[in-house]
Amino acid sequence: KLIVSDNGIGISKSDLPHIFDRFYRADQSRNKNEISGFGLGLSIAKKIANLHSASIRVESKPGKGSTFTANFS
Repeated sequence: KLIVSDNGIGISKSDLPHIFDRFYRADQSRNKNEISGFGLGLSIAKKIANLHSASIRVESKPGKGSTFTANFS
């Protein structure tokens, strides 16, 4: 099991179902900070996890942060 946590801005409930989709980026109007990148990182991470028979999930609370968990079987 691999767990990565932060205490950042978190991910909104409306964005959570899409964060592993290729090229998905959160709505910039909801975020005070500039959003950079191309929306590929989490999609690639999920693909790599799947290639290793692992699952990856996220728990997040806006304003509190996020926790990503990869379970390897």
